[in-house]
Amino acid sequence: MTTGVKEEFDFAIIGAGAAGLHLIHAMMEDSFFAQKKILIIDRSAKEINDRTWCFWETGAGKWDSIAHKIWDKGYFISPKQKHRLEMKPYRYKMLRSIDFYSLIIQRIKSSDNITWIKEEVNELIENDVVAISCSNQKYYAKQVFDSRIDKEFFEANDDSVRILQHFKGWVIETEKDVFNPDEFVMMDFTKKWNDSASFTYVLPSSKRIALVEFTLFTPELIADEGYDRMLTEYCDNVLKPGNYKIVEVEKGVIPMSDYPFHKNNTFKITKIGTAGSWVKPSSGYSFKNAERYSAIIIKNIKKGIKPSKGIATGRHRKYDSIFLEVLKNRNELGESIFSDMYLKNPASRIFRFLDEQSTLSEDLKIISSFESAPFMEALFKTIKKGKLFA
Repeated sequence: MTTGVKEEFDFAIIGAGAAGLHLIHAMMEDSFFAQKKILIIDRSAKEINDRTWCFWETGAGKWDSIAHKIWDKGYFISPKQKHRLEMKPYRYKMLRSIDFYSLIIQRIKSSDNITWIKEEVNELIENDVVAISCSNQKYYAKQVFDSRIDKEFFEANDDSVRILQHFKGWVIETEKDVFNPDEFVMMDFTKKWNDSASFTYVLPSSKRIALVEFTLFTPELIADEGYDRMLTEYCDNVLKPGNYKIVEVEKGVIPMSDYPFHKNNTFKITKIGTAGSWVKPSSGYSFKNAERYSAIIIKNIKKGIKPSKGIATGRHRKYDSIFLEVLKNRNELGESIFSDMYLKNPASRIFRFLDEQSTLSEDLKIISSFESAPFMEALFKTIKKGKLFA
């Protein structure tokens, strides 16, 4: 791995998060890219654990060797009941970001065709090649994959729905055995922020250590002390762990939106990650999408077609628009919506649905689980916006 070289690259990846590193990993696994000059630009060296990724998949996966924990048992909890998830053949997996970063960076270091620059990108100018303007230097690439979200997304001057998945998590360590490390909690609605779509999930890695994270799907953020209050109440009144200490803290915000992030994609500049609609709008899950969409990009590049072709399209994205419309206008229904989904369907069907790999018959079974009135109202609003048939 070299640094600071000014030259023309075949490919440049801006941002070394999940999307950027999945993409470079897919390139490194394909001999087509072995002789290509590839540039990675990121503001950080990716040397700290700054987030946790969770996902489900069947059987063994390519990241199992660095998985922090894998569960076969999970629960959905409402104030009325604790429901065991029927996950088979799926397993729920948890990765710490530092382990993922370290693995991919180690492989990058052994590749002599990849350059890593620690810089911030200020501007892209697309001509015969793409000029990448950074604070101290310009770089040039034939194709660029950009994870930065367009500024216009934050201006909210269109009819796109903008919901935020925002969360704060504590990794707590208890003095006595509290957790069952063989099972996790997908959603627990026992403690909610006012009357919002909010819940806690619990990911135990041992009998005394677990990530406890309070999450909201709402249009607006809350003050930091709000997360702390909800986490304290959950630990003290629900988990009741006795004495414990907070050993790690993570916090984040993920846009959940039907905004057309992909509209600015060209043959030479492709948006990736959140900026490229890689985040599932109705759930916020993105890690496995990054793996799947990176594979699509590799195939498209090798075919000589637009890299983004076939990404984040299809009927499931229409469902997302309707779901987000409901959350926007009837956020208080969050608990009942997810209760209907998880109590009336096996988790395996829900996972296929959220992975956008379900059949139409499975889609209809999940859709029929919900109270119809809020979704019909949202459907008409979505049609009026022209999004259902876009």
